[in-house]
Amino acid sequence: MNAILRHTVTKSVERLRADLLDQQTSDGHWTGYLSSSALSTATAVSALAMADPVRFESMITAGVDWLAANQNADGGWGDTTDSPSNLSTTMLARAAIRLAQGESALGTGMGRSDQWIRQAAGPESHDQVRALKAIYGKDRTFVVPIMMNCALAGQVEWGRIPPLPFELAAAPHGLMKALRLHVVSYALPALIAIGQLLHDRRPIRNPLSWGLRRALRKMTLRKLESIQPESGGFLEAAPLTSFVVMSLCALNLRDHPVARRGLDFLSRSFRADGSWPIDEDLSMWVTTSAVTALCQGNASIDLTEAREWILDHQWRRIHPYTQTEPGGWAWTDRPGGVPDGDDTSGALLALAALGGDAPDAAVRDGVRWLMDLQNTDGGWPTFCRGWNRLPFDQSSCDITAHALRVLRQWRAVAAPESYSRCIRRGWTFLGARQDAAGAWRPLWFGNQSTPDASNPVFGTARVLRAYGDWQRLDDPVAQAGVAYLLRVQNTDGGWGGGAGAPSTIEETALAIDGLCDWVAPASLERAVRWLTERIEAGDYRRPQPIGLYFAMLWYSERLYPMIWALGALERWRQRFDANSACPDAGRRDNNLRTYS
Repeated sequence: MNAILRHTVTKSVERLRADLLDQQTSDGHWTGYLSSSALSTATAVSALAMADPVRFESMITAGVDWLAANQNADGGWGDTTDSPSNLSTTMLARAAIRLAQGESALGTGMGRSDQWIRQAAGPESHDQVRALKAIYGKDRTFVVPIMMNCALAGQVEWGRIPPLPFELAAAPHGLMKALRLHVVSYALPALIAIGQLLHDRRPIRNPLSWGLRRALRKMTLRKLESIQPESGGFLEAAPLTSFVVMSLCALNLRDHPVARRGLDFLSRSFRADGSWPIDEDLSMWVTTSAVTALCQGNASIDLTEAREWILDHQWRRIHPYTQTEPGGWAWTDRPGGVPDGDDTSGALLALAALGGDAPDAAVRDGVRWLMDLQNTDGGWPTFCRGWNRLPFDQSSCDITAHALRVLRQWRAVAAPESYSRCIRRGWTFLGARQDAAGAWRPLWFGNQSTPDASNPVFGTARVLRAYGDWQRLDDPVAQAGVAYLLRVQNTDGGWGGGAGAPSTIEETALAIDGLCDWVAPASLERAVRWLTERIEAGDYRRPQPIGLYFAMLWYSERLYPMIWALGALERWRQRFDANSACPDAGRRDNNLRTYS
């Protein structure tokens, strides 16, 4: 290794490690900081304006002012302040400003937003509805709430909004799943509240169906109340909570307990600058990621409290939304989180990285929970096994790769009778999902600069980590993935989300991490130099919006570039510091010659 470069890497690692540890909380975890969201701010302003414009005047005014200050030059709004304008967020922002009677705060900006929408979707409201539906396809879980919000502001006709069958919420979860009804477990709050409002504004004509719905209104409202978290925030998210609150307010149910608790949540999650984030935080995700990155190095860091915090927040009861068994982890420690495959994998990998004696029951329950989540196609979904209707219940490459890494680490506690078949099916799924270029695409991450907004660099890097952990270095599928990453590396040495996308710290770090098992040291030095230069310049404090929340909502997370860069540099330094003594060095060199 170049001695000067090694010294530079060491300085970068020390800087990143110190900054990361400075952000650790007193009880040992990390909270992170999600970017402010125009979409979240718009929906929250709409809900507060519907509920009580006098009581919430200061927050409404601050929210409208934030939207006015962060309108894009073209007249629209994007999900983050670093995002291009999109139709959903722009229509919701316009609706919020009208409900709040805040047009004067925008001045000519209101006319520019109308012009942007007309150019993007068409001049009439039915054109805009058609364009929204085209964005989301068959998935009604987000397009219907958007149209409902716009209808409350007089921008969409109620008759153009598809109904939501809120009466299905009264059916047992097992029956819905057995009949494969088009109901998504985590969307139950919107299904109930918005479904009732749509029925109120456009009653169904069939007298039997009308009578059934009327009879089930109170029952489903009780169901809504029973699944509301203690915090008041559904999924700990301002948009979903806001949609529920504004629906109840429009039904003259402002004093309903769900509405009151939802308004309390929106008040607490309001930021001093007048904005709301897309979710309260990703505390479990960033904590397990930070622990894993810190454990890559040899530094003597006491992470005992982090271990206890992770273990304390394992779900130990059946979840009210998804009805999944105990054993998984959610993305946050807050009560509105939902156990999912990616965060469960992250927690189990962090516990493995910490070493020592993790409680057998916690690990065994987590591994069992993860294995039970595997779909029949061999891949892993986010929340629910076997539904396969909508993206978050379909198998995805990044979550599958993450789960396979876990099962490699914790194979000693996996049920032996199903373990081999589980692994075999997982590899088969990944092989089938590789595209012609050799790449894999992730579910929860994207890139705003690629033609289709996907992030094949992220997905491929994640999948290659799984192949590397399992020492599947000769697998032609994996070798094609390595070739893809090397082929789309930018001339500056870094990576973006795909071919031609500008280099970012996040994607460059992930690509380095994914390639460490495969290529010789010199082939990554250009990327490492680019990464350390960016760290020296302090760019790791300016995260990029590569995260995708529900319904393709973009966000950035302050800790992502810090955590991923630290993990990549530590791993690169350890892997290649004594490359000549590495048993696999010759194999890696041979592989590199193949790709070059």
